[in-house]
Amino acid sequence: MPIQSINARNQFRGKIKEIITGPVVSEVDIDTPAGIVTSVITTRSVQELDLQVGTEVLAFVKSTEVSVAKL
Repeated sequence: MPIQSINARNQFRGKIKEIITGPVVSEVDIDTPAGIVTSVITTRSVQELDLQVGTEVLAFVKSTEVSVAKL
């Protein structure tokens, strides 16, 4: 599926800053102009996409819920 066909309004271009790899899921920190965006994806996806620190990526944010906590 080409990137242009993905329908997400909130897209952030950035570079991978850190990857914390687990046996099943991994955390991917992406440094964007809006700040750090963290994605939790399968470790298999990290491997198949050959994601590495410094790789330029797009972070797509789609959500139906936003939680808020008082500070």
